[in-house]
Amino acid sequence: MTASDAHRAIEAVFRIESPKLIAGLARLTRDVGRAEELAQDALVAALQQWPDEGVPRNPGAWLMQAAKHRALDGLRRDRMLKRKHEEIGRDLDEEDDPVAQIEQALDDELGDDLLRLIFTACHPVLAVEARLALTLRLIGGLTTEEIARAFLVPEPTMAQRLVRAKKALAEAGVPYEVPHGPELANRLASVLEVVYLIFNEGYAATAGEDWVRPALCQEAMRLGRVLAGLAPLEPEVHGLVALMELQASRLRARIGADGEPVLLLDQNRARWDRLLINHGLGALATARSLSAAPGPYVLQAELAACHARARTADETDWRRIAALYGALGALTPSPVIELNRAVAVAMADGPAAGLALVDALAGAPALKNYHLLPSVRADLLVKLGRHGEAEAEFSRAAAMTRNRRERELLLGRAQSAREASQATPAAS
Repeated sequence: MTASDAHRAIEAVFRIESPKLIAGLARLTRDVGRAEELAQDALVAALQQWPDEGVPRNPGAWLMQAAKHRALDGLRRDRMLKRKHEEIGRDLDEEDDPVAQIEQALDDELGDDLLRLIFTACHPVLAVEARLALTLRLIGGLTTEEIARAFLVPEPTMAQRLVRAKKALAEAGVPYEVPHGPELANRLASVLEVVYLIFNEGYAATAGEDWVRPALCQEAMRLGRVLAGLAPLEPEVHGLVALMELQASRLRARIGADGEPVLLLDQNRARWDRLLINHGLGALATARSLSAAPGPYVLQAELAACHARARTADETDWRRIAALYGALGALTPSPVIELNRAVAVAMADGPAAGLALVDALAGAPALKNYHLLPSVRADLLVKLGRHGEAEAEFSRAAAMTRNRRERELLLGRAQSAREASQATPAAS
């Protein structure tokens, strides 16, 4: 194995092991930033030793041991400096000695460390974008460059965002623990929100050149599966896993040969991933078995399951979808949910019924800059033969989106509506 091959192998191992490594070190140091520094020190040690000695049989344990020993050395050095500065000639009490604590922890199991790390990275003290970045960095193992590229910001900007996030956690004294009681539900909601936001950015990119970014979807699904393994009795965790897997099953069919978007009703369902669908339906069944009262992610997974079970677009149970959106809207009121319900109603009861619901949402402040509102309205206007109005709405939607592929799709539909309008004989 060449040195470059060895380095690639080491980096691959580190990406897999780094979340557990940082989680274990954060438990010991109570400092996420310090834990990440120690993990990087362990990577440097591996890059120095493994090319000559070979990759150890248990690389994760080797990295953890190296990092813990580095932490131990640092604490011993700090203690010695403190003794010199204070000229104290006594030993620290063994019970309060951090050096002794790390020595005792060298062979400890990770336990719930990864779960603690997830809850720490997704703490509400951080802004949502900081939670996203820190989660991808600490739990996803992505580099700063990769995260910056995923969210279309310069690498120095993302690096500063990560530094500020870790500093904010330290300054706020965020405990490195899984919350209990009522706080657990609130914090779990934050964790699930972050994971789903990462997935959604991959499934329908808000900006940039590509409409989908499968790597982000894969990362979110991996995080969801980790969370399901760590919190197996939480129905919403399994609901989120089901939702992501069912939606991800369509990824191959969502883009055409040249990367152009393909809308749901136009997709070749033979290209849907049946293995992911089966996994998603299994996760949904688990979620249902854990609670008789479905939460938001379970309901959204039920919606995705309606599409997954329909072998053709015509087989879709739109009335059930409309009812599920109604239940979801009652649980978490949102004009976006109402817009989706309007689409389902239009499919079940006709475009006029759907358009009436869409027009009722026109003044919702949350939808003021939401490009899918004019896009949905335009689609319904086309079905009603009102092509001139549809062209204006498609053009308005195109001006709102920051994604190039989606803009091209909307402008193309505006052009088609214009042509249809010109071909329609004027009323006498």
